[in-house]
Amino acid sequence: MPTESVGQAIAGEERTLAALWRNAAAAQRRGTAYLEQSDGVWRETSWQEAAQRVDELAQGLLARGVGKGDRIAILGPSCLDWALLDFALLSIGSAVVPIYPTSSPSEITYIIENSEARGIVTQQPEQLEGLPALPHRLSFADLDRLAEQGREHAAAHPDAVELAAAAVREDDLLTCIYTSGTTGPPKGCLLSNRAYFEMVRRLAELQDFVRPGDRTVLFLPLAHNFGRLVHFTAARVGYTIAFCPDVSGLAATLEHAHPHFLPSVPRVYEKLYAAVRSELDGAAGAKRVVAQWALSAGRKASALRRTGKPLPPLLALRHRIADRLLFSKVEAKLGGELRFGISGGAPCSREILDFFHALDILILEGYGLTECTSIAINLPGSFRFGSVGRPIPGCEVQIAKDGEILVRGEILFEGYYRNEEATREALGEDGWFRTGDIGELDADGFLHITDRKKDLIATAGGKKISPQNIERLLQGCVLVSHALIIGDRRPYIAALITLNDEEVAAWARTRGLDGEVRASEQLKKELQAAVDEANSQLSRPEQIKRFAILPRDFSAEEGEVTPTIKLKRRICEQHFAADVEALYATRA
Repeated sequence: MPTESVGQAIAGEERTLAALWRNAAAAQRRGTAYLEQSDGVWRETSWQEAAQRVDELAQGLLARGVGKGDRIAILGPSCLDWALLDFALLSIGSAVVPIYPTSSPSEITYIIENSEARGIVTQQPEQLEGLPALPHRLSFADLDRLAEQGREHAAAHPDAVELAAAAVREDDLLTCIYTSGTTGPPKGCLLSNRAYFEMVRRLAELQDFVRPGDRTVLFLPLAHNFGRLVHFTAARVGYTIAFCPDVSGLAATLEHAHPHFLPSVPRVYEKLYAAVRSELDGAAGAKRVVAQWALSAGRKASALRRTGKPLPPLLALRHRIADRLLFSKVEAKLGGELRFGISGGAPCSREILDFFHALDILILEGYGLTECTSIAINLPGSFRFGSVGRPIPGCEVQIAKDGEILVRGEILFEGYYRNEEATREALGEDGWFRTGDIGELDADGFLHITDRKKDLIATAGGKKISPQNIERLLQGCVLVSHALIIGDRRPYIAALITLNDEEVAAWARTRGLDGEVRASEQLKKELQAAVDEANSQLSRPEQIKRFAILPRDFSAEEGEVTPTIKLKRRICEQHFAADVEALYATRA
């Protein structure tokens, strides 16, 4: 299938995910739909095998009495069972309520009860213990039996799934996805078949982006809106997904799958950046000279490529040599065939984007929210570092007078379930969705995000300050894992800093330091230097006057970090209230 026709709308095409999957199943694609590792062995699933399994599961669900409009929760990591069960439910008009595998029991119970789910499917049978009584309770271990029931049902009702799929309408609810709850209890975002179908179609139509026959690695949770979009788009386009249920296995999955593109959060690129920088900084002698020479060539080539200019013959030669000596070795850590990485969910440091581009690795930032999946994205042939790209076709974006980003289009959600007040606050009568993000559109139409509207700090002096800009500067230091800027209604800006233990240990070894390094004066001086460097790029009211090194990192287990590694600021400040107060005990 030619690349240009991948995402083109088909005349009279139904804008439902049931229709999207039926078209994928009927396309008679050759090759692999999914890759998954089990007991150390990688298994390929063809499109034909996937289609058969989805049909069997859908028939089994119908046999159990699950049907159109029923809300069924899925709790588990990204894997083949999750993906095919998702399509089975959508094929019969059921609405999926995805739940993050890292959710606490109280969060799971809240989502089940708030969404009025009639059933739940979990990864492990023991996860069903303690959950509310529901008509349908299954685990992934029960899916083979469900498929067997489906085959029995199909013998008596061979057209049941096809009839159920045909009854699904574009305005029907596709999914109820709960926000990560950074500012309060999670809210259930209602997304229709039409909204998700249009998002998939428009992503598939982007020029020189995802292609038939591509491979990607999906470690993002399928409970995450973008992870789900990557999965659905694979059915539209025809690329292969290699599942990585646990991010700790990402390196091995990349080595096996050799992805052509990698959807990710900034944290993965930050860790790779820290590892590569540490290795380069620790090089000595000829290796150090070669690395510096290669990076110099890469930076010059990067500057020209960003403006669309060709490389002069001599620089092109230097770049090819640098690729053999350095770039290809770093690229191998990402599988060796990557055309581009995608970064979303949080801002990625400009320093990291520049560094990898100098190594001939392109990382493209995008922007989206649970309420509208994807809003803007940089593309391989049209990108600008520091921006999240241009708005996706069909997605209108404008900036309000107070700087808030507003979005309108068919990709928008229908509202928050059982929360009319929040829906009215977010969705105006004019159809514009208030994102809560502050940003601007530049002269070329690239969207730049500066902060969250509710995260803006108002100091005691009345100055409005963007904490995320300052945090990005601090997190450019490889020793820093997270930085949390505080100062709302306070006399000055301060920072809570958590450490990257691996980098701190490597830093200590190079200096011959033993014992407890965390409390050492040498480490404090090193971090003070990072703070001073950040301050040199900030206005006086934005500058960090004091900082505290926390005894541990922020974590999802403590409820301080969302599954997409966004800090829950209020909770972090509550958990480390004593450290916060100590920073303001005396004026700096």
